[in-house]
Amino acid sequence: MTDSERKRSAIDIATGHFKDKLGGKLLKYHSEDWGMDIYYKATASLAVENKIMSLQQQNKTAEALVESVISKALDENGEKLFKPTDRAEFLHSVDPQVIIKVATVLNNANAETVEEIEKN
Repeated sequence: MTDSERKRSAIDIATGHFKDKLGGKLLKYHSEDWGMDIYYKATASLAVENKIMSLQQQNKTAEALVESVISKALDENGEKLFKPTDRAEFLHSVDPQVIIKVATVLNNANAETVEEIEKN
C-alpha cells in the first residue's frame, strides 16, 4: 500500500465513522412545554457547529440558541422541524426559557441523559 492509498484509507475511515453517526438512530426529547417530541442526532456537522460557535463568539447567545434549535431539531422521520424563516418568530415570540432548555439538550447530545442536561 502506498502512502497515498494509506492517507485515503484514513480519511475514508474518518468519513465513514461520521456517516455512521449521522445515519444512526434518532434520539428523542419530549418537550413538556411545547407538548411535542423533538428528535435529534448524536452529532452535527462541523459546518453547523461552526455557525453556532460563530454566533456565540460574536456574543449573540440568543441567536446561537435559536440556530441550534433550527439546525438540529428533527421530526420522527429525520426532517427538520423548523425553517430558517422561523428565526424571527423564535427571537420575538417563543419563550426564551424553553428555547434554552431545548437547545441545551440538542447541543449536549453526547451527554449521558437528558435529566443530567436539564439539571445543568
